[in-house]
Amino acid sequence: MTIRRIEPGKRMSQAVVHGDTVYLAGQVGAPGESVTKQSEAILQSVERLLAEAGSDKSKILQTTIWLADMADFAEMNAVWDAWVDPGNPPARACGEARLATPDYRVEMIVIAAR
Repeated sequence: MTIRRIEPGKRMSQAVVHGDTVYLAGQVGAPGESVTKQSEAILQSVERLLAEAGSDKSKILQTTIWLADMADFAEMNAVWDAWVDPGNPPARACGEARLATPDYRVEMIVIAAR
C-alpha cells in the first residue's frame, strides 16, 4: 500500500494518505487571532487539505480539538456547528492543553476516509 505525503516539510507533513485513510497534522490559525478566527482558518485548512487528498468534510471519521482554555469551548463550537456536515458528524473529542505557543488558542487534528 502506498503512502502519499501532502505538503511535506522537514519536521512533518500537513497530511498523509495511506490507502483510503487521510491523516491531517494538527491545524492552527493565525497566532493572536480570536478563537472564532482561528477556528474558521483551521476549518478552511482542513477543507483544503482534504480536497487535495481526495476527500471532504462529509468523510471525516474523527476530530480531536485542543483548546488552550476550555472557557473558549462555546465560541469554538459556534464555528464548528456552522461548519460540520450535519448528516455526517464525526466522532469528536475536545480537551484543554498548552499549545505550541500562547498565541495559539485552538488546534484540530482530523482523520478522514477518502
